[in-house]
Amino acid sequence: MNLQIAKSKIIDVLDYPKSGITFKDITPLLADSEAFSFVISKIVEELETIEVDYVAGVEARGFIIAAAIAIKMRKGFIPIRKPGKLPRKVVRREYQLEYGLDALEIHSDLMPANSKVLIVDDVLATGGTAIAAGELIRELGAIVAGFAFLFAIDGLAGETRILNSNLNVPIKILF
Repeated sequence: MNLQIAKSKIIDVLDYPKSGITFKDITPLLADSEAFSFVISKIVEELETIEVDYVAGVEARGFIIAAAIAIKMRKGFIPIRKPGKLPRKVVRREYQLEYGLDALEIHSDLMPANSKVLIVDDVLATGGTAIAAGELIRELGAIVAGFAFLFAIDGLAGETRILNSNLNVPIKILF
């Protein structure tokens, strides 16, 4: 297995969820146990210099990648969810998507202050989701240790936007 073969498992779906958007379908990658395992191992290997206490995953596809990374790193997993999905006290952050407005929430009591948290999502587009997730982590008194993504969408400048934010942490994009 190599990165090129693993990357070939990701399928572009045009005009989804709306016209003009190219959706990256990772389900074929997830369905291929060898490719999925390779990708998770590669991400963990490339993050070995970052000190991490928890791995946070952004709903929904980021959960899958983050949970696998957390298991491989032997760290706790923290879900960052869409509004109204968490049953206890939450912290909420609204943010701009490339095609609308959304919000994220996180339980307010899952990690001690000063915990180092790696934030994981499948795709980096404009960076709005990642920045909102980072701001949530900081609002809880934890430290954003870095970001990890399977891939970035060209032309949307998400990495630049994160780098220009006040988060100032490493960003790992696998593909």
